[in-house]
Amino acid sequence: MIKPLELTFLLWDIKKCRKCGKKAVRKDGRQNGHQRYRCHSCDDRFQNSQRPKGVQKKIWHLYVHRKQTYGEIAKDFRRSKRWVQQVIDGHTPKLLHIEPCKTPLIIDAMFFGRENGILVFRSPTLRKNLGWWTIEKEGVDDYELGVAKLRLAGFEITGVTVDGRPGVLRRLESLGLPVQMCHFHQIQIVTRYTTRYPRLPAAKELVSLSRLLPETDEASFRYWLEEWHKKWGNFLDEKSWDEIKKRWRYTHERLRKAYRSLTRHLPHLFMYHHHRGMPNTTNSLDGSFAHLRDKLRIHRGLRWHRKIKLAAELLSS
Repeated sequence: MIKPLELTFLLWDIKKCRKCGKKAVRKDGRQNGHQRYRCHSCDDRFQNSQRPKGVQKKIWHLYVHRKQTYGEIAKDFRRSKRWVQQVIDGHTPKLLHIEPCKTPLIIDAMFFGRENGILVFRSPTLRKNLGWWTIEKEGVDDYELGVAKLRLAGFEITGVTVDGRPGVLRRLESLGLPVQMCHFHQIQIVTRYTTRYPRLPAAKELVSLSRLLPETDEASFRYWLEEWHKKWGNFLDEKSWDEIKKRWRYTHERLRKAYRSLTRHLPHLFMYHHHRGMPNTTNSLDGSFAHLRDKLRIHRGLRWHRKIKLAAELLSS
């Protein structure tokens, strides 16, 4: 017959006492967020020994997603900053596997300095980054290589939206892909040449016209641009004598560049009207970059390999 005290021991039989080895252990409150236990036999008190992988995963989550610094984590775990750094260095970010599918792409680069950056390939329909790698310069070959790798992995790319880097539109078009020029970047190009608040009436009209890009169609925009050039064509052709270089130059050269950028990118400004699901801006990817910059600003001063490790986690989540 089981005695009441022995029955109580059986109900408490959840752990072995680390000191006497008896199974007479019960819960004894929590300390610093960890469950503590008390042995009814020898009165020893102890807590669960945390698994290294679990501690590492928790610290990594606090560091990346909870925006905590080395010092804050070290204080919570009652360890040194060096110990926290070693735990974080030992963690390997888990990359998500995405099944190949039919999707448009957004491609853009983000730089952390003059020579260190990442080129990211994002699916706006899945709202996930399909791939990325480090680059020293944003070259046209990197774009082509990324598209080739995604196609080799089984993805069917229905179109690409880019920011209009020289040579990229033509190279991607040569791969048989419909290419969309980002409206936001096109407006920024025009604004950069004419300033945000231009004084010339011709520049004011051109800036206002460029801001209509997201709200109009190709035929209407082409007509308005031609009418603008008919009105201000002679004004654009005016020349002035350059006393320094001793030659004639266009008086309104920057306004000419703004107009030329619109005419050059016009075939790619409304491609999204002909291909369903293709975005007209790179905002989806730019939002990811803004989130990444905010996290890196908290952990500023990181070495390159730690910065890339942090970027890998955020870009894959």
